[in-house]
Amino acid sequence: MSSWVKCLVIWGIMLSVSFPVHGETDSPRLGIGTVATAKEISGWDIDIRPDGKGLPPGQGTAAEGEPLYGERCARCHGDFGEGAGNFPALVGGDQQDLKNTDRPVKTVGNFWPYSSTLFDYIRRAMPFGDAQSLTANETYALTAFILSENDIIADDTIINTKTLPGIEMPNADGFYSAPAHDTKNTTCMQDCLDAPPVISSRARILVVTPDGLPAKKSGE
Repeated sequence: MSSWVKCLVIWGIMLSVSFPVHGETDSPRLGIGTVATAKEISGWDIDIRPDGKGLPPGQGTAAEGEPLYGERCARCHGDFGEGAGNFPALVGGDQQDLKNTDRPVKTVGNFWPYSSTLFDYIRRAMPFGDAQSLTANETYALTAFILSENDIIADDTIINTKTLPGIEMPNADGFYSAPAHDTKNTTCMQDCLDAPPVISSRARILVVTPDGLPAKKSGE
């Protein structure tokens, strides 16, 4: 038996000994790492459900959120939520355009179905480049300001774990389940094209990526 074959046989034996079949033992398979603590899990478990479950303690108003918005958000989303450059608008938009135009402007005011989703997104992903740097009270205040700018709540409304889930969004009934497939092509796994695929468009042509680079012309 050649030396390299012997090595393969020995390596196979080592693997069979080192990695028992799943379910044969309760001990860690590799002996690496430790069981996550409740505190460690809580750092990742920050999602907010549409019914408000998961909202942290705290509160805020639009008045408290206005200066914070100007400091942390306006450079991307505009002074009045109208959007800056390629960054999206947060305020405005015509709800009828969602049905009547091919590319409607989708904002918090005319598109988002749940108020708690706004808090959830700000908490997880904003400000851009400095995500999860806001306190719970700051996030409530920013949420209140954006909702107020969209005329969804009054300027003096206090939002918290109890009041935020009860705020009804204008497009709350605009989403529905569509179980049917949205494609009409026949399923194909092999030799699906008669010729090599051709790239007909690129994202940068559409100016949808806020990367600071100029849009490319078609064909570049």
